[in-house]
Amino acid sequence: MEQEAKALREFTVCINVAQLLKEATGSSRHYQLKEVTEEVLSPTMMGEITLTRSQGGVLVAAAITTQIEMICSRCLSAVDVKVSFDVEEEFFPTVDVFSGLPLSLPDESGNLSIDENHILDLSEALRQYLLLAIPMKPLCRSDCSGLCPVCGYNLNLGACSCSKQVRDRAGQS
Repeated sequence: MEQEAKALREFTVCINVAQLLKEATGSSRHYQLKEVTEEVLSPTMMGEITLTRSQGGVLVAAAITTQIEMICSRCLSAVDVKVSFDVEEEFFPTVDVFSGLPLSLPDESGNLSIDENHILDLSEALRQYLLLAIPMKPLCRSDCSGLCPVCGYNLNLGACSCSKQVRDRAGQS
């Protein structure tokens, strides 16, 4: 899990929303994730982002898919896990786009703000949603046999050389 979190800190997803903030409520913009990132995402993320002008700021709706290398919780083999998640958050400006005067953030905003240069940074929201979508116990396959509790042999590769009686006693303790 630490490896995935480290990889996610290596990218930024920033969008200038100054023009959108000047438009009427309900106006929207659509982006592909690869259009708004400067770096190659690691892990590679794909998806669509929709920004909609709301009464107080910008509503972000995104559908994201990525693939992460994890460790199977039964056999400890490396496995690529496809993770899909949806993001829906409202970001609030800290500065009025017309006057340049500071604005107060709503208490319930959860620190999702648009900076003084009208840049909406999605990086932290994407990281948090991804961490919530990662499976707690990933499996290499649904019928993974795991490891022998006595010798540690990967039982997906076949039976181990331990006697069945020794394995049964090890499983009972």
